[in-house]
Amino acid sequence: MAELYDHLEATASLPVATRPSQYLGEAQAVVGDARGAPEPAVEKRVSQADELLSHVEETGSEEADEHVERARELVDDIRSELA
Repeated sequence: MAELYDHLEATASLPVATRPSQYLGEAQAVVGDARGAPEPAVEKRVSQADELLSHVEETGSEEADEHVERARELVDDIRSELA
């Protein structure tokens, strides 16, 4: 969860288009809420973050796109671990 949060947080300091930035900010907040939470809450928050990330196609920043791609991979990993 910490690594996922870090990748989402990293996009905040990059030149990201407005709409993707909003989704990334919401995903960061959701993941932040899940850190240290019980497993059912983590599962719900990771699912919400996955939904938010699904709305981000391109950010306008190659570096941010890389962070988003890694965040998606981590979401998949976390969901697999919780299954």
